[in-house]
Amino acid sequence: MNKLSEKIQSGAKAFLTTEYKYLSVFVLFVFAVLLVIYSIDPPTGDKIDGIRAGSCFLAGAILSASAGWAGMIVATDANVRTTQAADKQGLSVALRVAFTGGAVMGFTVVGLGLFGVSLFFFLMTLSRESATSGLGWTNTGTLMAAVDSLASFGFGASSIALFARVAGGIYTKAADVGADLVGKVEMDIPEDDPRNPAVIADNVGDNVGDVAGMGADLFESFVGSIIAAATLADGDAIKVALPFWIAAAGIVASVIGFFAVGTKDGASQRQLLFALHKGVILSSVFVLGFSAIIISQLFEHDTAEGWKLFACIAIGLIAGILIGQATEYYTSYSFWPTQSITEAGVTGPATVIIQGLGIGMISCVAPVLVIVGTILGCNALSGDYAMSAVGMLSTLGVTLATDAYGPIADNAGGIAEMAELDERVRETTDALDALGNTTAATGKGFAIGSAVLTSLSLLAAFKDKAGITTVDIGDPVVLSGVLFGAMLPFLFAALTMLSVQKAAGAIIIEVRRQFAQIEGLREGTAEADSDRCVAISTQSSVEEMILPGVYAVLSPLITGLLIGPKCLVGMLGGAIASGMMLAIMMANAGGAWDNSKKYIEIEGACGGKGTTTHKACVVGDTVGDPFKDTSGPSLNILIKLMSMISLTLAPIIKGKTTKM
Repeated sequence: MNKLSEKIQSGAKAFLTTEYKYLSVFVLFVFAVLLVIYSIDPPTGDKIDGIRAGSCFLAGAILSASAGWAGMIVATDANVRTTQAADKQGLSVALRVAFTGGAVMGFTVVGLGLFGVSLFFFLMTLSRESATSGLGWTNTGTLMAAVDSLASFGFGASSIALFARVAGGIYTKAADVGADLVGKVEMDIPEDDPRNPAVIADNVGDNVGDVAGMGADLFESFVGSIIAAATLADGDAIKVALPFWIAAAGIVASVIGFFAVGTKDGASQRQLLFALHKGVILSSVFVLGFSAIIISQLFEHDTAEGWKLFACIAIGLIAGILIGQATEYYTSYSFWPTQSITEAGVTGPATVIIQGLGIGMISCVAPVLVIVGTILGCNALSGDYAMSAVGMLSTLGVTLATDAYGPIADNAGGIAEMAELDERVRETTDALDALGNTTAATGKGFAIGSAVLTSLSLLAAFKDKAGITTVDIGDPVVLSGVLFGAMLPFLFAALTMLSVQKAAGAIIIEVRRQFAQIEGLREGTAEADSDRCVAISTQSSVEEMILPGVYAVLSPLITGLLIGPKCLVGMLGGAIASGMMLAIMMANAGGAWDNSKKYIEIEGACGGKGTTTHKACVVGDTVGDPFKDTSGPSLNILIKLMSMISLTLAPIIKGKTTKM
């Protein structure tokens, strides 16, 4: 088992090393551009602004990449320990081991995020004498200038997150699709069978996509919500400090919630889900308590305003829980939506796909209503919904732990199958894996919801910094931006889907070749060349990430510089709206397709494994793989990245008239 774990970890390290080499060129190029632009035309009139913007961008990128790398290392260490626990100690201990691995990932992300954004906020307040009137932490001009520089920090974090999520998603789904179509459907061998040459690449992909990619994604959401809230504070020292305090309190609350997670051997899926929910709910309760104390101390001279902001924090927390619950309902096989997809498999794969698409589309309703209620409620209270995003993400330490737990459990099952352990071990890891599929889908729903709130807050901050007071949707310039922006998520999703198809095609050809040419592979007397599949997935994913990533960066730059800030506002609004719908639909449909297959494999529904219904659901799962692990989760980073780039660009295009 240790050899298998080491092989998975070495493959993940090789991929991330190759990816980061490519990204280092992009990071250094953007660093140089920011350095030159902000030195030539500094927003505050201080020539050091170029160094400030460039250093913040560089720090954001490095810390985002570090969060992904650290998560991958922890996950690939925890997978074999989870398998060992499932073999020797049972379900409850295995759950605890896998969740602990996920928790290390979660606390690494929030720790690096809060440390980085706090440190650079402090550094950006230094040497501001020539650019602002007066000195000190309470000086409005100093605080506003320092917070403005943090937009570049968010830009760096967003850039790495997008490329990491796209490349990791392409890698993991190319290997997964190739392994499933040839192994399960064509060769009729079990999932994670060691005879399948793509199995190691599939397990590597779980770590570089669902762990490293998700870590970088939520790192950016976490710091982005703090930056947006601080920007909208307009230099008010207390309001600038509030998101930092709430984020810190959330980390402490998440540590407390971590110790509440646990279950008993033989637990059902609902009991396992409740075991993880306990940690999130307890953390949320403590965040509310800590927030009340913080508000009472910071706003002792303006208690009315303070308690309005407290209500916004509470609304954000509740919204995050509700979105998670809605996502769980649509993706867990304990509930009707996923079960209905399994039942549709009786009549073949076409009806599985039709039912899954319908479930994915209808699953948009609840999260949208929650987000709309959050926006309207916070607007009525304080006119600002940025703190609701901070509240939603305050428990990220434990929320991300439940998400990162999924790929650890998935890898544990793969190691159990490849090591040919007893069937009882595989049954335990299958139960953990099915739970992981649901928590991963819930985590994606949470990530999308938090991304929308963060992006809307960044959009409001951009309007403020670009000097836009009103936006008329009937203005042809704004309307054109809305239509163009609404198209961008569909183009992005199309490019990533096509990339998965291309990379998966190469894996399928290679797996078929090995089964045809390596004598004894089908019978299990010869060893598969898994390194070849790892190399193909690595090269394909790194090459295919470039086009979607570059166009995501260029779209706001071209719109803002060539047309103007009003068109850019419309573009962001359109992209956020359509991106949210498409991301939720793809993530939830993919999760439901996956668990419809697990419903058959674990619960024996519709005749169990090997039936035509099972094969139909495998096809649905294969279609859903790039939906839920590549295109869907990448879309929330797309809207955050474009919003953060726009905020970074705001001082340059402020006051510029629309160019037609």
